Amino acid sequence: MPRQGLDTGQVVEEAVRVADADGLEAVTLARVSATLGVRAPSLYNHVAGREALLRGIALRGLRELGDVLRRAAVGRAREDALVAVAHAYRAYAHEHPGCFAATVAPPAAGDVEHEQAAAEVVGVLAAIVGGWGIDDEDAVHAVRTVRSALYGFVAIEAAGGFGLPVDCDASFSRLVRTLAAGLEAAAPAPA
Repeated sequence: MPRQGLDTGQVVEEAVRVADADGLEAVTLARVSATLGVRAPSLYNHVAGREALLRGIALRGLRELGDVLRRAAVGRAREDALVAVAHAYRAYAHEHPGCFAATVAPPAAGDVEHEQAAAEVVGVLAAIVGGWGIDDEDAVHAVRTVRSALYGFVAIEAAGGFGLPVDCDASFSRLVRTLAAGLEAAAPAPA
């Protein structure tokens, strides 16, 4: 019987707290149950196991990230939109490292809810790329490029991989300007 007052949302919330504090690898049923003050087997009344916890973290991260990126993009286009969204993306990764790390996990086959949440994030980037008139297969390549560059920078930064005493903010700004220049160059010529 589930503990009175404990629900799936609270279990996932605690898993998110653990992930943001100590990383995704720290999210275990034992750790989450201990912080909730229950025995690990009792969590199975609320989640199917560790994979379900990780899925919950990913959904939470994707929904939050999608909202953050949409708000950053509103009223902006092309380079202005890219700059705002890139900085919002990086800020979210800094503020919620566990949730952010979970956002790149692919949805399980047939997990429509996870697919839709991931599509929302990609959709913001696709809209920005579309502002340059880039569409079809070229848009897919452009979105992959932008997403990979932003994720790569934030992941390396989070791992402490930028050890040289040069300002990371300046490097990130240069990365975003380079992406914008690449999108500008890839834009179809006006008719």
